[in-house]
Amino acid sequence: MNIYNAIKEGSKVLKENNIKFSDLDCEILLAKVLKKKRKYLILNLDKPLNRKNLEIYKNLVKQRSNGKPVAYLTKKKDFWNSEFIIEEGTLIPRPDTEVLVEATLELFKNKEYANILDVGVGSGCIILSILKEKPHFYGKGIDISHKSVGLSELNAKKLSLENRVRFIKTDVDNFCNGKYDLVVSNPPYINSAKINYLEKDVKSFEPKLALDGGLDGTFKTLKIIKKASTLLKSNGKLILEIGYDQKFRITSLLKKNGFYINNIIKDYAKNDRCVISTKIN
Repeated sequence: MNIYNAIKEGSKVLKENNIKFSDLDCEILLAKVLKKKRKYLILNLDKPLNRKNLEIYKNLVKQRSNGKPVAYLTKKKDFWNSEFIIEEGTLIPRPDTEVLVEATLELFKNKEYANILDVGVGSGCIILSILKEKPHFYGKGIDISHKSVGLSELNAKKLSLENRVRFIKTDVDNFCNGKYDLVVSNPPYINSAKINYLEKDVKSFEPKLALDGGLDGTFKTLKIIKKASTLLKSNGKLILEIGYDQKFRITSLLKKNGFYINNIIKDYAKNDRCVISTKIN
């Protein structure tokens, strides 16, 4: 079987299982098997596949047809300007979260130095993307997941940033280390009752710990807001990713805890996605 027919047959299997981007997913999976770029596939559609590679590819397609995310199958995901190692048990970076990185870099574009804290690091994609752009920034990342801390350390080494960041396994309630110019976080913010209504890829495979924000979706965010009020320097910034329907609840919580609301940033779908705030007392 050649590359063209492998993609065609794999795409048919995915379509039958209601996978949205069947052609793209098959191209990514086959490129992984062949250890090539997708461009190579397009230029070599007639090239035959050996039996071993075809079997590996078909197995990946089968797993994808059951809903397993492509990032877990390929063990990588592009985010901002870097490729991150991804493992099961950690949240897969989303394009919407790039809005938080972009907002942070714009806000700190004239700052040469900053000490930053990322709460709930996951793969480390937020803090590492910021540090890569700002060579004199330093920081810490915390997470209650041992796997996330280890994965973030791997990604820091991959991006040659391990000397400017430290990752710690801890809950935000128990973290009292240092004073920061900036705290960033993409906390769990999905309403507990809505978890089962998420897409199969998400609800069946991604860690609920990184998704479930409690009964109204703001439980974990409130903990971060309260802790940030003690960890931030005067006039320090707190930048949070939020759910599309949480703007009023989150801004109210911020104001009650001594923060001034600077801006609400929308994502690529024009939904409210990021709140920028300043500690004022």
